[in-house]
Amino acid sequence: MRTKAQGESRLNADNGEPVPHRAERRGSSPADLPATELVAAYARRELSPVEATEAVLDRIERENPAINAFCLVKPDEARAAARAAQERWQRGEPVGRLDGVPASIKDIMLTRDWPTLRGSRTVDPEQRWPEDSPVVARLREHGAVFVGKTTTPELAWKGVTDSPLTGVTRNPWDLAKTPGGSSGGASAAVACGMAPLATGTDGGGSVRIPASFTGIFALKPTYGLVPHYPASAFGTLAHSGPMTRTVADAALMLDVMCGADSRDWSALARPTESFTETLERPMSGLRIAFSPTLGYVDDVAPQVAESVAAAVRVFEELGAHVEQADPGFADPVQDFHVLWFSGAAKATEHLTAEQRELLDPGLREVIEEGLTYSAQDYLTAMATRMALGGLMGRFHDTYDLLLTPTMPIPAFEAGCEAPPDSGQRRWTSWAGFSYPFNMTQQPAASVPCGFTAEGLPVGLQIVGPRHADGLVLSAAHAFEQARPWTRTWP
Repeated sequence: MRTKAQGESRLNADNGEPVPHRAERRGSSPADLPATELVAAYARRELSPVEATEAVLDRIERENPAINAFCLVKPDEARAAARAAQERWQRGEPVGRLDGVPASIKDIMLTRDWPTLRGSRTVDPEQRWPEDSPVVARLREHGAVFVGKTTTPELAWKGVTDSPLTGVTRNPWDLAKTPGGSSGGASAAVACGMAPLATGTDGGGSVRIPASFTGIFALKPTYGLVPHYPASAFGTLAHSGPMTRTVADAALMLDVMCGADSRDWSALARPTESFTETLERPMSGLRIAFSPTLGYVDDVAPQVAESVAAAVRVFEELGAHVEQADPGFADPVQDFHVLWFSGAAKATEHLTAEQRELLDPGLREVIEEGLTYSAQDYLTAMATRMALGGLMGRFHDTYDLLLTPTMPIPAFEAGCEAPPDSGQRRWTSWAGFSYPFNMTQQPAASVPCGFTAEGLPVGLQIVGPRHADGLVLSAAHAFEQARPWTRTWP
């Protein structure tokens, strides 16, 4: 199904036989430009928001039927917003830092007058949608042009992106593979130029997993830095963060997205320093730990390990003091399951028996497991979480940053929760580098650092102590400048 030129289209694409995409170098289309370059071009009157938005809509029409990154596209509304932005730029009165920049919204975040179905057939689209979530509201205030909403697994419950509502989302580097999840639609959209900015959520790796699998940048900020509403059923595991092709775009997005919102009781105050203005921090003298396995991830693919080790050496070249060191904790997956699965049960407690039959079968399974946990189980898991946070706090007394692979493996078959030959069922079996840092609430980013022989992206994870988001961004930016990746496209 192709995106309609007018009106709107809710897309459910799983079309034909998947074929791999090949890497290419692009840059001639406005759809290929990062937000920072778009804004600069608008200011110089070398490019208009209308031209950029039309290029993005054309890219969506061409690429989305095979990839299924968007579940909702709003071309008419995007064009109207772009025309309004163009008029403001012509008057020299841009409304904000993103005026006229195309952006996509993950279909977990409330968006005024647009349905937020969360990948679920249990949500009624024919209801009032009167408000924006905090992230969407901040982007709108700064003039971002919303082109549509991106796909998610049902209720964002797993690390790949497929759902009973929207079908299978595919990886633009190889359409047979998953883009990861749960922000898989967002990452796939950014990876092939279907809007330079995308919002994502991350409760166990959900911006970092797809960033690693699709070769883009993503940051899970310190918990509370970006306000979250409605409150997630997964509690304080859930973060909102930017997903972009460049680190500078993510810093710009974070400058816009962060800051207190009265609807989020746990939101932090806006930082006094701009993330954009601190990107050029030098790496010389930083103390960096490199943990190839975190001490317990024993199935890192050799090509992933090689790419990540080469990326770590770049930080030595940049003047940092790097040594191999594990933080010293055991895999907290069982405690994470207690928190995650009981959250899934809470999120669906209002459903009727008939509605439960409409859920993703895997989601039903974890809900049933979540219902078996007691309050004591939950408190035990929280105690483990607090101890883990304390351990990592002490670790960062010694090390400014921690580097690991983002994922131990490259992208695998689309439509599967785990690699078919792994013998595993749950997504957490292959995401051991990501979910611990949701438990500790630390900032963690995934930056592209290479490709496998099959042409699939590999990600490097950069983890910082709580509230050191600027340091994580500056480290990622330094790596991006030393090993540019942003002109390579699927």
